[in-house]
Amino acid sequence: MGKDKYRRFQENLTFANMVQPDFEEVFGKEYRLKGHWHDEFFRNPNPIILELGCGRGEYTVALAERNPDRNYIGIDIKGARMWRGAKTATERGMANAAFLRTRIEFINSFFASGEVDEIWITFPDPQLKKQRVKKRLTSPQFLGYYAKFLKPEGVVHLKTDSRHLHEYTKAVIERNALPLLACGDDIYGTGMADTDLSIQTAYERKFREQGLPITYLRFMLGGRSEFEAPDFEEDDNLDASRLGE
Repeated sequence: MGKDKYRRFQENLTFANMVQPDFEEVFGKEYRLKGHWHDEFFRNPNPIILELGCGRGEYTVALAERNPDRNYIGIDIKGARMWRGAKTATERGMANAAFLRTRIEFINSFFASGEVDEIWITFPDPQLKKQRVKKRLTSPQFLGYYAKFLKPEGVVHLKTDSRHLHEYTKAVIERNALPLLACGDDIYGTGMADTDLSIQTAYERKFREQGLPITYLRFMLGGRSEFEAPDFEEDDNLDASRLGE
């Protein structure tokens, strides 16, 4: 491990806004904060919003700054990356921004039914291999995870440069008749980017410099607890050589 990465891991241990449970605390178990984020961590009744795969935490921090009456939790497994967001929030004295280091597959160990108001998924790995479709954060499997803790009126946001993931998610929404609240194929080209959507991470700036349109979906889970996979022909047409695999 490099010295800089080690330093970040050590500093993460000092951040009050960073939650880093051991594997044994969550695997097949309920973590101690499950159902208690409002009273034991944030100490207020404000809505809780998650950012899944938060990376450096840029989006989590920016959302928290723009919406001080809401609580935000960035979730990722890469502690050295999350260090940046946790440090920034600490330096700015932000009480409504937190970071949870864990695998998203374990997310049901952390949040109780109805505890979460919204989910943001920003520029996730689109998992462009057919055998990894279930790993997509908008796959039926993951939507089933979210349904266990998202409020009935809660929404899911997907912001991505991947046209494939955007269209796949639209197919999942259609197959399961989920309420689609907003859909944009190019949020900047159409003027759709509002205060929250206009937040740009380093990755997003890079994608825009390459001329890639940024897409967006906002939808609800429609009271469902189980979801069916769509017949998505584009997965059958994935060209492994074109993807450099």
